[in-house]
Amino acid sequence: MKSLSTRKIWLFAAGQFGWSLLSGLISNWLVYFYQPDEASITQGQTLFIPQGLVVFNIFTLIGGITAFGRLFDAFTDPWIASLSDRCTSEKGRRIPFLKWASLPLALSTVLVFWSPVNENSWINAAFLFAMVMAYYLSITAYCTPYNALIPELGHDQQERLNISTVISFTFIAGTAVAYLAPVIWGTLIPVFGRVNAIRVTFAAMAIIAFLCMQIPVWTIREKDYVNTVPSQDTAFSSLVSTFRNGEFRKFVGSDIFYWIAITMFQTGLPFFVTSLLKLPETMTTIYFVGMTALSLIFYIPINKLAPRLGKKKLILGAFGIFILSFLYTGFLGRITLIPANIQGFILMVTASLPMAVFGILPQAVVADIAQSDARRTGSNREGMFYASRTFAFKLGQSLSMLLFTAISTIGTSSGTGYRIAAFIAAAFCLLGGIVFLFYNEHKINQSL
Repeated sequence: MKSLSTRKIWLFAAGQFGWSLLSGLISNWLVYFYQPDEASITQGQTLFIPQGLVVFNIFTLIGGITAFGRLFDAFTDPWIASLSDRCTSEKGRRIPFLKWASLPLALSTVLVFWSPVNENSWINAAFLFAMVMAYYLSITAYCTPYNALIPELGHDQQERLNISTVISFTFIAGTAVAYLAPVIWGTLIPVFGRVNAIRVTFAAMAIIAFLCMQIPVWTIREKDYVNTVPSQDTAFSSLVSTFRNGEFRKFVGSDIFYWIAITMFQTGLPFFVTSLLKLPETMTTIYFVGMTALSLIFYIPINKLAPRLGKKKLILGAFGIFILSFLYTGFLGRITLIPANIQGFILMVTASLPMAVFGILPQAVVADIAQSDARRTGSNREGMFYASRTFAFKLGQSLSMLLFTAISTIGTSSGTGYRIAAFIAAAFCLLGGIVFLFYNEHKINQSL
């Protein structure tokens, strides 16, 4: 089997840029669009769906829709993974899924923000629910086979680490471009108005994302690099076998807590900027792009240090820094001795290193576990390992969206709910670090 050249790795990583751009639009701007703060309403944002605590009188409507969407997504992951693991196409087990999932993913992302009624309506809520389900099904159909290619294309630990590093770069780049949206729609508002300016911005980004997602489809011949036999296991039996791996269970447990925390932080960032720091929404773009640029500085050192220090030590250190960053976030706007924009820059700097660590190493850890399990059992279930991971962390994301959208309604004018959300994110990061302490990296490395 051929080894993936550096050029081919970057072509493969273009697909990650595409889907992370679309994912960034949903994760960063969905709640901001449908549950706007007072500043956005003042600027002309329309209320499209009922607001307030309307789902069981506990959660907001947008919180319930997004949480159910992630839950639906979590349960479709093993199904898609099983289909991919058992695929017998002459093009390979993964590439056909990438080819056909790209267009529905790009289209559903745009339609999520395209409410049919231009006012507050339950019709919009029903339409949003349908489009969110379509989005999550489409992104699962693309991402689960895509991630399964990481351990298959990388034939040893260093190759897998190199692939994880490059796709982490394009993941952060795609998410950063999604954070550029306010800058773009701000220039279009005089022509289209606020709502349509946002929609036109997202549609243009979705076209770019679709083209990027198609690049690995047409530039990588999967069977030149991968020599695996399609799995014969059913979805359920494969899922059960995957979770029998004790080290994988420890990793997934930690990952759930991490994703609850980071989802609350990412969803809350626009609100932290506008409500706590009282800064323009375009500053969200500046801070996130700044975090991205700074985190990229750490990519090469992390790639070099991981084989020497071990992935576990670096991930535990990143948990610790994130805890401090989230605690600090809860006090934004209250530190009177430091100007508001400088407070934001401090957060940008402190969050950049752990962003880099979590951008690279968790994917590599799953790849190591999947390859270790394949050598031990003789069953190639790479797709199910990645699906099982996403199944677990999307359950965490579902809880995070419910928590954030409910908590954020507390003291809306003063931003109390946003501060509480930041403190809760720090607590979940602490739990994630404690669970990951029990991960036996030495055992996995020995089997490789």
